[in-house]
Amino acid sequence: MTVLSSVECRMGSCQEGAEAALLAWYRSHRRDLPWRHTRDPYRVWVSEIMLQQTQVATVLPRYQQWLTQFPTLPSLAAAGEEAVLKAWQGLGYYRRARLLYAAACRVMEQHDGQFPRSFEAIVALPGIGASTAGAIASACFDAPHPVVDANVKRVLRRWHNQPRATDRLLWRLAQQALERAGEPATWNQAMMELGACRCQARKTACHDCPLEPHCQSAHQPIAASTRRKPVRDLHWRIRIHHHPERGLWLTKRPDAAVWGGLWTPPIEPHAPATDEKPDLVHLLTHRRLHLYAKPSDAPPAGHGKWVAALESVALPTGIQRLLQQIGIS
Repeated sequence: MTVLSSVECRMGSCQEGAEAALLAWYRSHRRDLPWRHTRDPYRVWVSEIMLQQTQVATVLPRYQQWLTQFPTLPSLAAAGEEAVLKAWQGLGYYRRARLLYAAACRVMEQHDGQFPRSFEAIVALPGIGASTAGAIASACFDAPHPVVDANVKRVLRRWHNQPRATDRLLWRLAQQALERAGEPATWNQAMMELGACRCQARKTACHDCPLEPHCQSAHQPIAASTRRKPVRDLHWRIRIHHHPERGLWLTKRPDAAVWGGLWTPPIEPHAPATDEKPDLVHLLTHRRLHLYAKPSDAPPAGHGKWVAALESVALPTGIQRLLQQIGIS
């Protein structure tokens, strides 16, 4: 007997009624979120990308603003990458915005502007993995594909008491649960909701969880995480070329770099003196940026442009804060 089938056999006796209990709980307790009131794949897709690495409370106003500016997929593709990055400003992980734009252009070119319906075509789009494709395909087309994001993985591991379950096993368990539930769109949302609201990473609400009678690790202590990535310190000199009439000299960051695709003053690595303090320390997920503003009267070198109206370009939040701190806005 394989490892997978052995695990599944042990689980078989405790599944009866679990899916029905979770679906009933979701219908009574789900949050009223705008992307749950649409079957438009464009709108569902935008929400899924925004919600990656970003809290719901942060996404809600930005989601509405985005749809006001880009109400349809063709309008997004027609906007141009610069406008898309500007609209994304402040949400972080700008690679998401670049891939959204690239995928919109791909849909226009290869699918006549119609978002594809098949899972295979959806997952082939830039920036869309199997879990995001499952969310779109199930929510919009009732396709029987699971979502297996971080929340769902956590729920499955605890539900089946498999803290070290591989992704292969988790995907298989997710598919089986979805097939037992029989409602792909609702089931996927219910699993994500449970992970977000009851079965969280640092705390659980087992006493108020619909899966409690079926969960093999209910009320057990949460295991401490040992997978945190260390924070890397970067020290950067920010060259400030400011002209009273032309504005600020800005260069575009390489796509693969921190703040890729955004506009910043020229950035150079910096080895600070022992007693030199940064003008700003800006935190990213796995990086701590120590920024040292260095005004310069010399002509700027390299590729770039003078920008008089900073609101016209996409600036990283860290650069915005630094400029405000030194009196440039």
